[in-house]
Amino acid sequence: MSLRLAMPTRQVVITRPLAKAELFANEVVSIGRTPVVFPLLEIRSLADQTMLKAALASLSSYVLVAFVGPNAIDAVFVHMRTWPDGVAIAIMGEGSRRALAKHGVSEANARIYMPLDPMRSDSETLLAALDLESLKGRDVLIVRGETGRELLSDALRSAGCLVTQIAAYQRRVPVLDAAGQQRLLGLLEGQNDWVVTSSEALRNLVQMVRHAAGEEGVAKLQRQRLLVSHARIRENARKLDFVNVIHAGSGDEQLIAALQSHP
Repeated sequence: MSLRLAMPTRQVVITRPLAKAELFANEVVSIGRTPVVFPLLEIRSLADQTMLKAALASLSSYVLVAFVGPNAIDAVFVHMRTWPDGVAIAIMGEGSRRALAKHGVSEANARIYMPLDPMRSDSETLLAALDLESLKGRDVLIVRGETGRELLSDALRSAGCLVTQIAAYQRRVPVLDAAGQQRLLGLLEGQNDWVVTSSEALRNLVQMVRHAAGEEGVAKLQRQRLLVSHARIRENARKLDFVNVIHAGSGDEQLIAALQSHP
């Protein structure tokens, strides 16, 4: 009699901030996979929200408000219940569309611009979806974290827009205690699917592993399978020498479909 050894089950490591990671974990369970929540970013409220509140008080003066992601949307709707009429919205992808819908905003009651290509949802493709000529000389607000890419603001200014940027939240790198480091080392010993939706989170992961396990640990990490939501994250992963990177596309549906396609 021949014996067949069962292959170890690939866990799905969800690296989003905690609240959104737990929501996605439920979807992973629904397709019969085993999630592991391992946040690589922490999202915190601003200690001083004076400037954010002042910008929101004059929201109707802007022709367009661009949100860099779902965290920016959630931070804004802490302070408001309805979206002002006549103010268009620009978002990067499906995650932001879902965040708006959660707060009662959709194409039914607001003009929403977003990238036309669901496989590449970033500042470059958002700019291609905007009517920049109609925005020339008009006030545009960008809502983001305390730090981030300047491409969107620079391009809008170059197109003649009057751009204001406002921070709505903070991003922080989680600090791993001894138990967290052991958990990370255990994940590196298996072959798992790591869902990564931020280039910043990916860089944090590499640094965490380097600190916990040195270059040998980084080599193990580079052989793990990554499922990423944006082409830019895929490009950054390749620069960091990851060898198994799957570009799933923007939105939870695409990520879940990719997990089902690569059991």
